[in-house]
Amino acid sequence: MADSLVIVESPAKAKTIKKYLGSKYIVKASMGHVRDLPKSQMGVDVENQFEPKYITVRGKGDILKELRDAGKKVKRVYLAADPDREGEAIAWHLAQILKLPLNEECRVVFNEITKTAVKDAFKHPRRINMDLVNAQQARRILDRLVGYGISPILWKKVKKGLSAGRVQSVAVKLIIDRENEIRRFAPEEYWTVTAVLLSGDEELEAKFFGYGRQKTELKSEADVEQLLDKIKGKRFVVEEIKTSERRRNPAPPFITSTMQQEAARKLNFRAQKTMAIAQQLYEGADLGKEGTVGLITYMRTDSTRVSETATAEARNYIKETFGCEYLTNAPRTHKKKAGAQDAHEAIRPTSVHRTPDKMKEYLSRDQFRLYKLIWERFVASQMASAVFDAVTADIRVGEALFRATGSKMKFPGFMKVYVEGKDDNKNEENKWLPPLEKGQSLKRKSITPKQHFTQPPPRYTEATLVKELEEKGIGRPSTYAPTLETIKKRGYVLMEDKRFVPSELGEIVIGLIGEFFPEVLNVEFTAHMENDLDQVEAGKANWIEILDQFYRPFRERLVTAEKEMAEVELQDEVSDEVCEKCGSPMVYKFGRYGKFLACSAFPECRNTKAILKSTGVTCPKCKKGEIVERKSKKQRTFYGCERYPDCDFVSWDRPVPRPCPKCGNYMIEKKTKKEKVIRCSVCDYEEPNS
Repeated sequence: MADSLVIVESPAKAKTIKKYLGSKYIVKASMGHVRDLPKSQMGVDVENQFEPKYITVRGKGDILKELRDAGKKVKRVYLAADPDREGEAIAWHLAQILKLPLNEECRVVFNEITKTAVKDAFKHPRRINMDLVNAQQARRILDRLVGYGISPILWKKVKKGLSAGRVQSVAVKLIIDRENEIRRFAPEEYWTVTAVLLSGDEELEAKFFGYGRQKTELKSEADVEQLLDKIKGKRFVVEEIKTSERRRNPAPPFITSTMQQEAARKLNFRAQKTMAIAQQLYEGADLGKEGTVGLITYMRTDSTRVSETATAEARNYIKETFGCEYLTNAPRTHKKKAGAQDAHEAIRPTSVHRTPDKMKEYLSRDQFRLYKLIWERFVASQMASAVFDAVTADIRVGEALFRATGSKMKFPGFMKVYVEGKDDNKNEENKWLPPLEKGQSLKRKSITPKQHFTQPPPRYTEATLVKELEEKGIGRPSTYAPTLETIKKRGYVLMEDKRFVPSELGEIVIGLIGEFFPEVLNVEFTAHMENDLDQVEAGKANWIEILDQFYRPFRERLVTAEKEMAEVELQDEVSDEVCEKCGSPMVYKFGRYGKFLACSAFPECRNTKAILKSTGVTCPKCKKGEIVERKSKKQRTFYGCERYPDCDFVSWDRPVPRPCPKCGNYMIEKKTKKEKVIRCSVCDYEEPNS
């Protein structure tokens, strides 16, 4: 008969742990948080040391009754929520509800859900760490003070349904600041001149570097003409050759932010999707005879630290699989990020011997892809450096200096397993120059001038925004994904080509917050507040004092904003379309999924419709309508007939407005991993040189 109750957050986690602990343990799930601040009111007594008013989360009554009843039938209760601030707070709330003494050693934590880790954790239970709980309480209350203080003013002065948040407001401000940079950007002209030269029968490319040994910019066509005049009829002679060896070190194993960034670059995952799949891998997969096993360590972490056991296992695997030359002399350690809490290990596989190929049959497609990314990154992080031979040749032609560079891989090292992605999609070319000698003349094959213009800074993607937030110390691992979802849901930002664009509403709201609550948008202030919360967690600061220092000046700003903030009337942009239901003009509105059309006679007429982008292709099924671009519920682009539901034609491939020259059917743009291909939707015709 069972004599212990174990409470975790999720049924999946409960199922995995139950198999490890055996029949003496009852394992149940709380389904996440069981108590929280009320949604209908502030829920914080600011006059009584910021005492929070917690209530049972709606819908959790039956779960709590079940937990109470189970707790009465056992000798001991263990609280095994996730090993972070939020998990500690959930454990504390459960202890309060189940009336467990605070000095009872009921808290169990493990960084990975494996049999060894779980059984070892239950041998060393501890008390609930109130420093962790207070750090989480302080964050929750701080966000409530900001949100429930500013939001009602925004409802009154701008429109209902708006919200303000400490981290989300800074994120929107970063997006707006970047957009303003783009608006102010003035492109500057510049030119490059590339010479294709011959050394015997072999070609090499050399780019103009400058005059003498001084680097010179070509800023106009006149500069190019001057250069071409100076080198006209003159020989290209190799002046100097430099060779060197370059080493490239592997990236450290994933932390939360880098995992989200790399999953966005390589797998096209949104931050929220990455975290959801990582949670599944952490909680466990059924591996057949081996049973249910957690495949990765805890995925909310800012530490690149790895246990000695995991490091030794990885090094043995590398030695056995690739050979001793792929190992460093000593285990690799990676520099700790400034401001990192370092509470948990990096994200890594629980066993390096569970290779992606072995796990593939047990995982969904997306689970496999993320697991493969985590496994490869971890293994590569312990491998030897990649080695490249590099050569630079300076080639003189009259006064002008051209420079040719080349490199080739000498030893792949970690790159045999994994190469980190890049936000700019630029891959390092591995070109090697033909053999050259000092004083050698090279034959001119062609000289090509090319005009360029400097580009503005790119808009943020989810990956680059998470990177920016992390570098500036805004938010913590658990906050990145929900922050991005919130700012999209509120309509403060839109997504165009997977990049953030501020909406008019977002710019208005952030402008008002910046005017009346500048500290909320101050990046340094927000980062400093995160450090204060870390001090609370470490037991070095009092959470009530920190809240008081923030709230006293903030309350005065609330009073000022209530009196002085001007009301803003948002004007809807009128479209050329007329409502087919009542005849009123349609106006553009912004919703969770972007721009849409709504009837201007609202609320009398509630007609809305999506904004459809035309492709210029007649529907091949009904021959009457036109194929338009649409969005699925998951915001994936597809193409369908504008006459839907009368015509149900759909396609995931973008139609191209020209007929197939072979059979006359419509052409489509098919995306492969490397390129876009234009081909016929019916026959085997494919455009040449695509």
